[in-house]
Amino acid sequence: MVVVHSHASSPYLRDPHHTALHYLLRRAPPSPPIIYATSPQPLSSSSPSAASTRRTLLVSIATTSFSSLILSPPSKSATNTEFFDLPNSGGVKALDLRAGTGATPVDGDQVAIHYYGRLAAKQGWRFDSTYDHKDSAGEPIPFVFTLGSGKVISGIESAVRSMQVGGTRRVIIPPSQGYQNTSQEPIPPNFFDRQRLFTTIFNPTRLGNGEGSTLGTLIFDIELISIRH
Repeated sequence: MVVVHSHASSPYLRDPHHTALHYLLRRAPPSPPIIYATSPQPLSSSSPSAASTRRTLLVSIATTSFSSLILSPPSKSATNTEFFDLPNSGGVKALDLRAGTGATPVDGDQVAIHYYGRLAAKQGWRFDSTYDHKDSAGEPIPFVFTLGSGKVISGIESAVRSMQVGGTRRVIIPPSQGYQNTSQEPIPPNFFDRQRLFTTIFNPTRLGNGEGSTLGTLIFDIELISIRH
């Protein structure tokens, strides 16, 4: 018997312990906190049946558990209350938690953001957060990059490109717009977090079992802090 746990929702963006949101475009009613999947007999990890069972569990998690992993609802100033497809993003879905009032960046601008990054394949495990990166005064250090440089994963660039300064956006990034190699930013500074992230996304056995369409799905909460032309 395989037991998959989902966690209760937690407070909004600046709480470092909150978990990932649901994987659906619309909010679904909360699901039971534990999903049971049984097999009539033990399965070899290398057998086709075992691979099928793992894929079934992943789909179950993505379509059921994530619906109950909801953070706080969008603020009243949010421009959208449902996920929407970002144009020309390759499948990135976004939810505006807080509408910005400042400028919108263009390619070539240097942008500063705060973010929480989570991995869907690990039930919303938070692998990195800029709020954990502190300067000598104990203040969180934003992540700074040049928009359109190609050094950052495409899903983040697509999300930031249509944001306004001061806004906060939650995005679900499919594997094709996430990490394609281990040198793309943002890179978790903690070695163990980095190792766990990349060994999950680029696991050759699971990729060979056809799980590549789910392993690299990322969930980011992004706050656009500033733009420098």
